[in-house]
Amino acid sequence: MANDLNYKHLHYFWTVANEGSIAKASEKLHITPQTISGQLSALQERVGTELFRKSGRGIEITDTGKLVKTYADEIFSLGKELSEMLRGSPNFGSVEFIVSVASTLPKTIIYKMLAPSLQISEDFSLICRSGPVETNLAELAIHEVDMVLSDTPVNSDLGIKAYNHFLGESHITFFADPSIAAQFRDNFPQSLDSAPVLLPTKQYAIRHKFDRWCEDNNIYPNIKAQFDDNAILKAFGQAGLGVFFMPDVIKEEVCHNFNVEIIGSLLDVKQRYYAITLERKVKHPAAVAICDTAKETFISY
Repeated sequence: MANDLNYKHLHYFWTVANEGSIAKASEKLHITPQTISGQLSALQERVGTELFRKSGRGIEITDTGKLVKTYADEIFSLGKELSEMLRGSPNFGSVEFIVSVASTLPKTIIYKMLAPSLQISEDFSLICRSGPVETNLAELAIHEVDMVLSDTPVNSDLGIKAYNHFLGESHITFFADPSIAAQFRDNFPQSLDSAPVLLPTKQYAIRHKFDRWCEDNNIYPNIKAQFDDNAILKAFGQAGLGVFFMPDVIKEEVCHNFNVEIIGSLLDVKQRYYAITLERKVKHPAAVAICDTAKETFISY
């Protein structure tokens, strides 16, 4: 067997062996059967022999497969014990609730979404991670996180069987330093034509919506800079280097924290928010608190 054994492949094999079929393993792992079949093929190529063989309409485990499963049983049993210890079993303190948030979401939005989970009485510890949504969803698929917060829904193309829980939406509002805000406030939004703007990069779903709105309305701003990081974008806006937009739901915080003024709002351009889980209906008290409060906070914007 090759030294560089892929433990994700091994986990898929182990689940199929325990469930007795790829279809049942697919339901348990929330991953498409095609994805599991591909991972099994990759593992068998690495092992150099078959781990399953066809038996009628189903499959049965081979002798080599039984041997591999014996080791896998021990590996994943120990892994479960370690996970429970680190994440907080009843013997080791409070349980962890892990949320991965898309790096495209403004930090204030993330705070508004997650803060309600800390108000419930259950004994748990919140862990918040941030990164590209593709990475977040991959972690969700293998149960390394409990929930993903994103401005884009998961789709079937990713091969992950997960569920989108729509939290709400917010139209966008434009801001600028007081020294330049007045000249763009008049005749808004037509004033955005040729205006110096600071925009998020095209990895952001809201950027594509804004670009489409500009095309539909024959408005062509002067793009002075583009940013992957919202905090840096707002710092440039605070310095008076251009006009920028943020979700309207955090307009008061933006004005207060960055000493900028509101120019105007685009009601037709909205950023949407989703909680993504492996459950059709959220059950964890922290997840329920996040979803319920977010719907009250964002749905009207």
